[in-house]
Amino acid sequence: MTRRLPAAQLPPWLEAMLPAGIERYRIDVGGRLMAFMEIGQGRPVVMVHGNPTWGFLYRRVAQALAGDDMRLIMPDLLGLGLSDRIEIDEHTVSNHVRWLRLGLDALELDRMVVVVQDWGGPIGVLAACDARAHLDAMVVMNTGFGPPKKDLKPTLFHRISHLPVVSEILFRGLGFPQIGLGMAQGDRSSIRGKVSRAYRYPLRDRRTNNAPLALARMVPNHPDHPSIPQLRRSQEELESFAGPVALVWGTRDPILGRLIHRLKRQRPDARVTETEAGHFLQEEVPGEIAEAIRWAVAESA
Repeated sequence: MTRRLPAAQLPPWLEAMLPAGIERYRIDVGGRLMAFMEIGQGRPVVMVHGNPTWGFLYRRVAQALAGDDMRLIMPDLLGLGLSDRIEIDEHTVSNHVRWLRLGLDALELDRMVVVVQDWGGPIGVLAACDARAHLDAMVVMNTGFGPPKKDLKPTLFHRISHLPVVSEILFRGLGFPQIGLGMAQGDRSSIRGKVSRAYRYPLRDRRTNNAPLALARMVPNHPDHPSIPQLRRSQEELESFAGPVALVWGTRDPILGRLIHRLKRQRPDARVTETEAGHFLQEEVPGEIAEAIRWAVAESA
């Protein structure tokens, strides 16, 4: 049995925002500690976040699934949330896939459903496909699989991340993008006050908050970008996956909202739920996400 290590302490105001009864712990993944939150018993459902968030992003989904026969597992990618910090050049798709796969294997799951968003999409799907546990179903939200189209223009967010000096000041010095997550929402008031503070909290140390910038730079901006082979593999895994797939999309996402059409082509058989939410749709439509998870669990029973 894998040894679970104590979780990092949280301030009382933040601990109080998590679902009652949630378990927090850390697991060694190749010499680094990955933080997990877990609640419930039953079918394992692994919910993977992206940039610049952490497992806290899924708390409202977990609350919507309270009482269901599910074991909800929310890891923090290394460099984010309460997981160990890493060097900026260690942030690669391959590394994040390997670390998450080690974490999933350590949980000794027999089978699982994976729920993914943002960078959690390709990272979570590849880690789940590589893990020892059988992958039963996928719920996919506001993410992308495969290399970008040749004529796809990077967003302003991603162009800024490659600017020398400016990107370091903006991302590491000023705390971008976590200081303005509400700007990516359909309802901008969905991330403000204590919720906004909870996303900023793990990245408050400017000496170690390199992950948001590194993950922004992981998005390809030229044909030979090192992320492309793994993104291509993630598309192959998504398209060849034999189990049920549900898409839940925030169409008002200024970053990835437009990719819903690509995902529909990649999985024409998917159950599709389009919403008026933005990028971090877990904050806006947790009920719709919970329904998609219930469907995926039932369809893969």
